[in-house]
Amino acid sequence: MSSSESFSRAARAAMLLGALALPLGGCLRPMYGEAKLGGGSVEAGLKGIVIDEVQDRLGHYLVEELRFELNGSGQQAPPRYRLSMTATENVQATIVNTTTGRATAATILATVNFTLTEIASKREVFKGTAFASASYDRSPDRFAALRAARDAEIRIAKTLAEQLRTRIGAKLATGT
Repeated sequence: MSSSESFSRAARAAMLLGALALPLGGCLRPMYGEAKLGGGSVEAGLKGIVIDEVQDRLGHYLVEELRFELNGSGQQAPPRYRLSMTATENVQATIVNTTTGRATAATILATVNFTLTEIASKREVFKGTAFASASYDRSPDRFAALRAARDAEIRIAKTLAEQLRTRIGAKLATGT
């Protein structure tokens, strides 16, 4: 087989794929575009989410990150939805010093169960679970180890907030 034959085969395959994908082009739209959802855009829907407080430290970081992710403008929108969450975390020692028997690295595994409820009708719109993990080094210095663990929790909170924003935005974009 010559190189011109293989090139023409590749060109035909690319044209066929393009022709097959062309009808699907109208099916896609930007998630944060002006697609309407019951009288407002997805962005307005995200800004209208009231976030319930979560009691532990990871929950505090998560709520603060979500407030920024959902409404970074700082301008209040009329409340339309309520987001309730429960967060759990588990710390696992991943590396142990065989001489001292102490963990020198750890991983925090976090799980967040969330429910998005429409305030007016009290109807459950979306329910799900999000997962994230982060590793950190444990130092013999107590305060350095504590700060590293908090930094890992903050990284987890940012990851979870991004996941929740994306998943809730996708749900609102497809209609509730």
